[in-house]
Amino acid sequence: MEFKAIHLLMLCCTAFFAMAGGAVLAPVLPEMVEPLHTTAAEIGLMISVLTISTAIFTLVVGYFIDRVNRKTILVPCLIFYGLPGLVCFFISDFHTILVLRFIQGIGVSSMMTLALMIIGEVYEGHDSVMAISRISMSIAIGAVSAPLIGGSLAMLGWNYPFLFYALSLPFAVLILVFLPETSSDRKTGTQCGITKAFASLKDIRICYTVFLAFTIFFMLFALIIYVPFLLRDLFGFTSGGSGLMLAIEGLAVVILASRVRNFTRKFSMPAVISMGFTLIGIAMIGISFVPSVIGILLLLMLFGAGFGLAQTTIDVLIVKISPQESRGGILSIHNCMKYVGQSLSPVIFAVILVHFGINTVLLIAGILGLLIALMTCLMIRRFENPVLQPVADGKPAVL
Repeated sequence: MEFKAIHLLMLCCTAFFAMAGGAVLAPVLPEMVEPLHTTAAEIGLMISVLTISTAIFTLVVGYFIDRVNRKTILVPCLIFYGLPGLVCFFISDFHTILVLRFIQGIGVSSMMTLALMIIGEVYEGHDSVMAISRISMSIAIGAVSAPLIGGSLAMLGWNYPFLFYALSLPFAVLILVFLPETSSDRKTGTQCGITKAFASLKDIRICYTVFLAFTIFFMLFALIIYVPFLLRDLFGFTSGGSGLMLAIEGLAVVILASRVRNFTRKFSMPAVISMGFTLIGIAMIGISFVPSVIGILLLLMLFGAGFGLAQTTIDVLIVKISPQESRGGILSIHNCMKYVGQSLSPVIFAVILVHFGINTVLLIAGILGLLIALMTCLMIRRFENPVLQPVADGKPAVL
């Protein structure tokens, strides 16, 4: 079966589902505290349990991902993603929901990695970079537009956002019937890919890019988890209003992510990433001080612009610098660290929240963003390579 644009769209939807797994509940967390008989500090575990499970099983799946057909893994993962989420709609015991969220994480574990690997098996050269950029945009859109979906569903009841996950069940059928199997077309790694991938971390460029994947999502989830609390406490926002605010941020993500190619024609990829973290840092520091809805909205859009620049470029960069023989394993580690960042964010910032408050959480996250921007600037020389640099004299850029 020929791989067509509709199949790339399926992979983009897969990446969207994977990233929306945690974000869809973010604006609803304040409203879940009372019906689930828990606390504001503990409710963040609703996201952390899923992302911890995802991080663990991303590496487990990464060990044998090249030994089996792609759909053999992807279809069951979509079912593991959707079915426990649907069950959560019908129960109200906090600890039982946490167990089901852990099972969901097993489903999420390989969805994003498989999307990138299938692209590597189907597309080559410039076409592969364009396809990866679209996947990255889907990931970014999932992270920032899912709160609107969750917030809107929560207007019907605190448990209605769980119905979102059920959409993956009919989607699994579409994948099974219509997505071509690509594993026999071309192997992107070896059966020892994950072992070689860990050895590849000795390359400072690969190690630092994986670290950037961790950091960008560590900061993102500080924003999408705690800004709804800030909006509720300062302005009386409901989950629907908070979801709308976070979704408007997504407009900036889409606009900037789609223009990364233009930025990399003028600047190197690490420089673009540094720009993105600078915008993220400024936005989060600003949100911690600005006492107006309009001001916070503008800063959320600034954050979205930075996230769109940095996250998309990080994904393209890791593919560019990864050796072909261990690319599958490196992508597994790369995506694993995204979920580790999501997992640790609410855990670490919950401690700061209890002792110092939400404003301090956002202030510290913003300072971290500026420090990462500075570190990335200092790392630019480490990435000096014609593939990663801007192209002069009007010649086509690699990205």
